[in-house]
Amino acid sequence: MRIVPAVTPLTAPFWQAAREHRLVVQSCGACGGLQHPPAPLCRSCHGSQLGFRQVSGQGTLYSFTVVHHSVHPATAGEVPYVLALVELVEGPRLVANLRDCAVEDLVVGLGLEAVFEDLTEEVGLVQFRPARSS
Repeated sequence: MRIVPAVTPLTAPFWQAAREHRLVVQSCGACGGLQHPPAPLCRSCHGSQLGFRQVSGQGTLYSFTVVHHSVHPATAGEVPYVLALVELVEGPRLVANLRDCAVEDLVVGLGLEAVFEDLTEEVGLVQFRPARSS
């Protein structure tokens, strides 16, 4: 069983895009700033002309922690797992699970790519794995 995030009008475009295996972040129509998580106002110019823009899904490992103690019954079978702070090449950072990587291979600056897990008909989960060579 996976934890399904609460979808709000503010976050619905993010979760729906993830369900479509696309990564989007909030974009300001006034200043062009990108931000995550979604907010009612732009963090750069405080504008309200906000929409969502698809991004590459490429980034680097900015920081991480290895979770050894489950804090929710749904994650009991997942421990240990890696919770990563990913810096997208477009700038924003987001928190996500890191998959397909041994803990001993983790290093800040590791190239990552987004992968997706379908949770429901409306919600997909964005996760990351080490970037594969082209």
